[in-house]
Amino acid sequence: MQQSLDGVRVLELARYQAGPRAGMILSDLGAEVIKIERPGGEETRKNPPMVRGQSIYFTVYNRGKKSICLDLRSAEGKNVFADLVRRSDVVLENFRPGTMAAMGFDYAALKALNTGIILASVSGFGQYGPYTERPAFDPLGQAMSGLMDLTGKPVGQPLGVASSVVDRYTALHATIGILAALRHRERTGEGQMIDVCLMDSALTMVEIPASYYLSTGEEGGEAGRPPFKALDGYVVISAVGREMASRLMTLVTGSSAGAGPIAAGTGDARRAALEAWCATRTVDEIVSALLELGVPVAPVRSIPQVVQDPHVWEREMLVKIEDPLAGEIYAPGVTIKMTQTPGRVGPVPTPGQHTDAVLREVLGIDAERLRALREAKAIA
Repeated sequence: MQQSLDGVRVLELARYQAGPRAGMILSDLGAEVIKIERPGGEETRKNPPMVRGQSIYFTVYNRGKKSICLDLRSAEGKNVFADLVRRSDVVLENFRPGTMAAMGFDYAALKALNTGIILASVSGFGQYGPYTERPAFDPLGQAMSGLMDLTGKPVGQPLGVASSVVDRYTALHATIGILAALRHRERTGEGQMIDVCLMDSALTMVEIPASYYLSTGEEGGEAGRPPFKALDGYVVISAVGREMASRLMTLVTGSSAGAGPIAAGTGDARRAALEAWCATRTVDEIVSALLELGVPVAPVRSIPQVVQDPHVWEREMLVKIEDPLAGEIYAPGVTIKMTQTPGRVGPVPTPGQHTDAVLREVLGIDAERLRALREAKAIA
């Protein structure tokens, strides 16, 4: 079946989450994503949690890609990479700024090889700015952007989000940038460089309170959103808008007087009334009553509860795939649903699984040359 990005070739020099997740999305949409790993494989192949010898961490972000092992420290390895650049559309990397230049492959060098090449650079703090040379991972973005402080307001101390939301936002920004650059190249024939980073992405999560503070000198706009405690768990209620809040408060107190948005308020009379009402009811009772009113409500679920939800499976957001190490393993499904080009979920490659095939098919390298490259330890 035809895919949206059929014919687009991506060279991925990326590790951990933000870069590889962008490559995963492009692969889901049909691009040929060639993951270039060091001999022996990327270090995150050993990241926990592990299932029967396979890293779930690596699986989630790298299924559907081709893997070649190439030593970019060697002259022969650099030559092979340069040849691949000449025949590719995108280079996706998430090294610390300056690393690509030190390797001899900054944007100017890549453009000299291929005027249409698109370089997407994913980093902690961007390719310029006071912090550009600092290393970073997701929690640093949460901390420095103010997101951790906002999330912790209800509990009295900064609180990080359990999942790496900044990495995943950054992956989306990288993907969007690549798609826009491909469209620009269709019109002009020219590639370009894309600069996305964790800090910029994290700042998009606090844009309302940041803008409010700069405009008024006061903190506000958004705060932590604590759930309501029920007899057997917790629920989140988002009665946004006066009419919706009026229906909710009529149910809870018998009166709509003073009704206003409930979701983010803390310590006021409306929230206190709703807390008291929820405390005497089960999660199912609360959800049923509020859905009947048309008030947005949801149970706070554990992961075991989430993965048993039929909605998740009907949407194919989790899928079972065959794995060379683990046998069968579960991986995320395709998030972007499209009618004509529905996307695909591929298997997890072993280190260097596609080295020979890629170099033969893309570069036309014969068996004798492959043997020489292997003997020189430029490929594995």
